[in-house]
Parts: sequence; C-alpha cells; structure tokens
Amino acid sequence: MTEDEFDAFYAAAFPRLVGQLYALTGDHGEAQDVVQEAFVRAWDRRDSFLADQAPEAWIRTVAMRLAVSRWRRARRWLDLVRRNPPADRVPGPGPEHTALVQALRTLPEAQRTAVVLHHLCDLSVEQVASETGSPVGTVKARLSRGRAALAARLSAERDGDDERSAKEDGRVR
Repeated sequence: MTEDEFDAFYAAAFPRLVGQLYALTGDHGEAQDVVQEAFVRAWDRRDSFLADQAPEAWIRTVAMRLAVSRWRRARRWLDLVRRNPPADRVPGPGPEHTALVQALRTLPEAQRTAVVLHHLCDLSVEQVASETGSPVGTVKARLSRGRAALAARLSAERDGDDERSAKEDGRVR
C-alpha cells in the first residue's frame, strides 16, 4: 500500500472504526486513541498491509486488543488502589510555614532567591553563587541581609500575635 493509498484508507476508515470502538469502550477519547495507535502500527506495515485483504478488520482487531489491554491495566491499578488506599488527607501548611512564606515574599527577589536556595534547597554558598551567577561575597551579603529582614519580620509578627492573644484574653486594654 502506498502512502497515498494509506492516507485515503485512513480518511475513509478512521471515523467508522472510532464509532465501533466507541461502542466498545464507551469513551470517545479512548476510542480515538486506540484507533490512532492501531493505524500507527499499520503504518509500519503498510508495504505488506494489503496482503491481508482485510485491512480494516486488522485495524479493528488491533484497536480492540489495545482497548482491552488498557482496560485491564486500569482495572489492576484500581484494584491496587482499593487494597492500598492513599492517606485520607495531607495536612495543609501550618501557621509557621504560612508566616515564613509571607515573610519571604517581603524580601527583595535577590535576597529571597539566596535564602531559599541556601536554607530550603540546602545548597552551599558557592552553589548558590553558581546558580544565580553572582559572586560568593554578594551571595553572603544577600543571605545576611535576608536573614536579618526575616528575623525582624517574623519576630514582629510573633509580638503582634502575642498582643492579639493578650487582648483576646482580656489581659491588655
């Protein structure tokens, strides 16, 4: 089968095969996927493809087998998930994490980048310098200034929280 003959065959058979596989799978997207995959496999055999004298039947058979294989794989995955269910919920970020993120957002970008890479990504000062394209001394200065700004911001927040708690408890008016 030449490329032009294959293209004509594809144009004529694809919609019909998708309709048939849609009836089998109940999922139009899945039907399109498996028919397309079957045509890809037929493309590799297009020189000897017409020898079968039933190219559409061959494609339908391959597509049906692909659909069944996908269904079995999905079924095994579902069985596995049912036997080993995921944890109910992942807890959200705590108040300390939220405060840290808010404080980091107040830093200039260069300081924030240095602090995050060094303290959260565990990169050395030299690695941070390499990542950011900055001299080592500049990275050290950014880290120092960033830590100082974070400490001030977080301690001010903590002091504000303490005052709010005291007001709520009626200790301060």
